[in-house]
Amino acid sequence: MSDRLLVLHVLATPTGGARLGLAVSRKVDPRAVGRNRIKRVLRDQFRRLRATLAAGDYVVVARGAAREAPPAQLRNALCGLLQRCGALPPPTFTGTMPAPPPDEA
Repeated sequence: MSDRLLVLHVLATPTGGARLGLAVSRKVDPRAVGRNRIKRVLRDQFRRLRATLAAGDYVVVARGAAREAPPAQLRNALCGLLQRCGALPPPTFTGTMPAPPPDEA
């Protein structure tokens, strides 16, 4: 799975928890501080989602556009990719309005 900021590779495993691998190259950001910022944001988001993820190995590869992306955009990109691959359940709606109908794609 991929989007403008990230590429996600998933290897499902029947046992164990969710494990994260990150690849942020010098092509993404030549400065170490920029690469570390991207990795820090992605690690934190993965840590928050780990309990709800399916067991497997998740490798996230950052693309060049991730260099300019704010942290919230990186977090949303990771969540979106995890939902698209089926590892993360879709968000549940809590409130008084009924849930929207599922997409028919």
